[in-house]
Amino acid sequence: MGLIDAIKRRKLTQQGMSSGKKRRTHEEGIVSGSMNRSFGLRILLYLLFILIATVLMLKNPHSYESLHGTAAFLQAALCVALIWIFEIQHKGSPRNTRVVLMFGSLTIHLLLVHLLGLLFVSTGIALLVLPYALAPMLTSILIHRQGGIFATVAATLCGLLIVPKDALLHYAVMSLLCGLTVVALTENVRRRSSLLRAGVYAGFSVLVLAVMFGMITVTGTSSAGWADIAQKCGSALGVSILISLIVSGLLPALESIFVVTTDISWLELSDLNHKLMKRLQLEAPGTFHHSLVVASLAESAAESIGANAPMCRVCSYFHDIGKLKKPEYFIENQGDENPHDSITPTMSALVIIAHVKDGVDLAVKHKLNPLIIDVIKQHHGNSLVYYFYHKANEQKREEQTKVDKGLEKAEDVIKVNEKNFRYPGPIPSSKESGIISLADAIESASRSLRKPTPGKIRTLVDEIVMKRVAEGQLDDCKLSMRELTQVRDSFSSTLRSMLHSRIDYPKEQEKEKGSVTSELKQEATSTAQI
Repeated sequence: MGLIDAIKRRKLTQQGMSSGKKRRTHEEGIVSGSMNRSFGLRILLYLLFILIATVLMLKNPHSYESLHGTAAFLQAALCVALIWIFEIQHKGSPRNTRVVLMFGSLTIHLLLVHLLGLLFVSTGIALLVLPYALAPMLTSILIHRQGGIFATVAATLCGLLIVPKDALLHYAVMSLLCGLTVVALTENVRRRSSLLRAGVYAGFSVLVLAVMFGMITVTGTSSAGWADIAQKCGSALGVSILISLIVSGLLPALESIFVVTTDISWLELSDLNHKLMKRLQLEAPGTFHHSLVVASLAESAAESIGANAPMCRVCSYFHDIGKLKKPEYFIENQGDENPHDSITPTMSALVIIAHVKDGVDLAVKHKLNPLIIDVIKQHHGNSLVYYFYHKANEQKREEQTKVDKGLEKAEDVIKVNEKNFRYPGPIPSSKESGIISLADAIESASRSLRKPTPGKIRTLVDEIVMKRVAEGQLDDCKLSMRELTQVRDSFSSTLRSMLHSRIDYPKEQEKEKGSVTSELKQEATSTAQI
């Protein structure tokens, strides 16, 4: 198909009907997409996890030597139960990348529990050097909080059949408390220092539990006793801190491999010194200001319903970069002249609609995050460019009137096809994309408000949101009516703070002119009297 398209494009270029250039597009690869959704591959990944967990249990000489068969069956059954719960959480269709991330981190976690347990079992610090924070930290950051809780429980239950029998209670309590501590502290990680803080708190939780369980005691005042205490305290603290440092360093690579974007990366992408943002400031300052306002609206609304606020801010910055191709055709960048006055409404609509595809082209060229590209494609959905559609119909009615009067021929009447005035879509497919779509429409409409009042602002917001709902533009973005109410409240509140009125201050120049005039009048009066 690529060769056929190239031949067709070349013929059109030779006929002068094409520039020979083709916009870049962003689509998921056929192979990678099918692999990511392959049910067979997912089953293979699950079987591999069950096999490794069972083998680790059988290879541990300090755990259930006389009940290997029964314990192995229990381990396999436990893994199957965990997989079933994971499938239910994802409604039976998790992406294979997420399966690899979740069960891959659990597998590495259990491997380290097995190896470190065997390595330090004779030193008395085996339970203090286990990586309790590893799987919970990875899954909490790269998936979500619920994923971190699932990983904590799964690592604890599977580890119970791997650690020595006399350490079951200690391991279970340490694993659960340390894991939940990490999950609680990594819910909204926006700085890498937060990972270090989570590692420190997790290490302290292990240290406190070790003291409570009598694993760290002061047996004497000799140097050997203090050295033993220092070794145990260092092990309890050091392992969790080391894990947090390793995860922090590997995070960019993990995000790239598993196509995940954390809040840390979103904040890094929010830098307005990006090349496209600099161009927007210089070439389309009106669009740049519009994008900043949309970002504030979308971020506040996302926070009100628990959506990804940093993502909304960054995607709002870039959602209109396609206007860089023809900035003068968009009203926020226009001066005294309007180029739409010299072209037909149909052509105007084509120019306006093209900014979506142009935006995708620029985003792919500059290798922006795939989620940003999705928002660029979806922020207008398949809505109608109403202004130019209405203008085209007005022109059609005027020409039809002339035909009725015999001033023009019937074939000269323009044909108005609604399809030519609609954006190509798709409609928003995520909460964040839906919020940005609404914020974009509301910010644009708010510019037409004269003497804005809280009532006018609320009416405007409600009309736009309900119109989008009635048109079906929000059908796929998973925003409930309750969440839409919260979003509308947030939009109204933010707009009120932006469009608030100010009192009129007296002008100093007018005061001075008034005082000078009065002085001249007094002088003239006194002169006349003289």
